[in-house]
Amino acid sequence: MLPDDWHLTEDIDDFLARAGAFLRSRPALHNTPLTDIEKLRAGGADAQDAEAALFGVLESGGEVCAVFYRRQGGHLWITSLSTGQAGALAARLAALGHFPSGVLGDHDTAAAFADAWQQRTGGTTPDPFWRTHLYRLGTLATPRPSPEGQGRHAGPQDREVVVRWCRAFCVAVGEQRSIDLIDAGAWSDSRFGDRHFTFWETPDGTPVSMAAATSMVGGMIRVDPVYTPAHLRGRGYAGAVTVEVSRAALAAGATDVVLFTDPANPTSNALYQRIGYVHLADFTGYRFAYGTPEAD
Repeated sequence: MLPDDWHLTEDIDDFLARAGAFLRSRPALHNTPLTDIEKLRAGGADAQDAEAALFGVLESGGEVCAVFYRRQGGHLWITSLSTGQAGALAARLAALGHFPSGVLGDHDTAAAFADAWQQRTGGTTPDPFWRTHLYRLGTLATPRPSPEGQGRHAGPQDREVVVRWCRAFCVAVGEQRSIDLIDAGAWSDSRFGDRHFTFWETPDGTPVSMAAATSMVGGMIRVDPVYTPAHLRGRGYAGAVTVEVSRAALAAGATDVVLFTDPANPTSNALYQRIGYVHLADFTGYRFAYGTPEAD
């Protein structure tokens, strides 16, 4: 392998043998690749995801310095790259006939790849469809005043409420793929199918807010999603249930507890900072449009 060259593979075991330690070395920044790839490895992804899998490992001087993988919907997720590295990857994929439907990554990397891809393929201007802040938990703090009630792990008897609230969350954030999977009865194939859910309940046992957590991978747990029905917001329930889930993650031994937020929602960003989350990075997703070539 030449210096600064990409190793591409469709074999997830080969990919993890080369890149697993690199992904685990920065679990907060790499939280999405860690959870997505673990789900694919464990067989929790649908057949379309498995068939579309493509992984890349960038090595320099014998050390892994970046990875990418093609995720559900044909998007690429890329870890941090320089502008030159992003351009070289765009050239490599285009030359091999891979036309992803978009790219996701930290803001600078995603923007550099999107620009290079447009120049390389002559496509239309990439559409920035997703922007988010990444927060990592520092010192957990209980919000004051705290609402009355308590947290409770959701069980099989709560499935109807969990599914309904997850669908409502997807409608609110425009996550059409998950809506389609839920409506098709393919709950386990949605990104929520492997989550661990917790309710915040009022003293009479009524669920009023919900938060979920991923399974721990590489010492990392991500809180995702957090949802409160619109008519119950502004009462402190979201903060209370997020603290509950975050505390449970720490008790389980997580060294990194993270969550994503919408930059356009100052209320949620302020809330998470009040309970101890610290802004770590910004991420962006771009959607590509093609004329003649077909996307993977």
